[in-house]
Amino acid sequence: MFVTRAMKLLTLVSATTLAACGAGGPCDKSDVVCIGSAAPLTGPQAHLGKDNDNGVRLAVEELNAQGVTLGGKKVRFEVISQDDQADPKTGTIVAQKLVDTHVKGVVGHLNSGTSIPASKIYSDAGIAEISPSATAVKYTAQGFKTAMRVMTNDSQQGRVLGEFAVKKMGAKKVAIIDDRTAYGQGLADEVEKAVKASGGSVVTREYTTDSSTDFRAILTSIKPKKPDVIFYGGMDAQGGPMIKQIHSLGIKAKFLGGDGMQSTEFLKLGGKDVDGVTASTPGLPIDKMPGGTTFKQKFTAKYGPIQTYAPYAYDAAMTLADAMKKADSSDPIKYLPALAAIQHQGVTGPISFDAKGDVKAAAITLYRVKGGKWEVVEVVQGGGSK
Repeated sequence: MFVTRAMKLLTLVSATTLAACGAGGPCDKSDVVCIGSAAPLTGPQAHLGKDNDNGVRLAVEELNAQGVTLGGKKVRFEVISQDDQADPKTGTIVAQKLVDTHVKGVVGHLNSGTSIPASKIYSDAGIAEISPSATAVKYTAQGFKTAMRVMTNDSQQGRVLGEFAVKKMGAKKVAIIDDRTAYGQGLADEVEKAVKASGGSVVTREYTTDSSTDFRAILTSIKPKKPDVIFYGGMDAQGGPMIKQIHSLGIKAKFLGGDGMQSTEFLKLGGKDVDGVTASTPGLPIDKMPGGTTFKQKFTAKYGPIQTYAPYAYDAAMTLADAMKKADSSDPIKYLPALAAIQHQGVTGPISFDAKGDVKAAAITLYRVKGGKWEVVEVVQGGGSK
């Protein structure tokens, strides 16, 4: 009998979770508040997904240590983690599973490509989805009152990257590659607009996938165009091999990427070829965040080095809990108005949302690799929603 990938996923990934937290499970108890955590926990982006998941877990651990009381009753928070494999179809499956498990809210998903289709499911169920890392403009542009994010969107990040390439990196000619995901393509579109608006030219636009590791054909076609900068819209799992192949083919262009590439994993994957690479991340450097130093100490002691998004996942979980505290209830009908009006002082900075669900104030930080480490080049302050 033929069994689809989706059916296999439902059977293999969640049997234990559904048994523990389905109807009549802990999530249905009045003194338990289940928070969903959705991210890729297996596959090439697992290091980023686990980073997010651990950020949520640290927040829940601290909430339980506080002894939160809702509706006159002390409650215990629990994390229900789901592996969306960075795949849009799988993302909708795990979103429905989290809804069926009766979670009160969701921190996730990591990728825009999974967050966007999953957001319809959460909206239909009437529960909050706060993404710590989905930056595609479309995510909050759909009009769902339950979809929010604690990281700025790609409209601002792409503009900053495009302007930086031309005005600070001196690029007259830029080649752009993206991975065709909602994140990668969306960011690349914004970079292309900003490069042209800043007086530069885009000499070519090429495409790959978020599972590829061989980019020689694309890079060989780019080489004769002699770009000053190659921008890649995608994740570190492709960015690492790509910079190696850029150098092996003797291409002299500087390499530029977004937050999907600005990770410790990229440094490992790119090896000795990473020096000089520039990438951005929405938000402040960890040591410049209001609670960054303390968070880093706590997180690294328990889970090891921060990849990229853990502070934002932590803040998303804490913001969700703060809304519940203000509403004195974990019932989404009651806490969603409080969440929409929230003024939460997070580790990453002040968190409040505009009418679309975008964080109101944010910064973009540009980093460059020097001596095998990311170093801050520039911090660009600005509004997170455009």
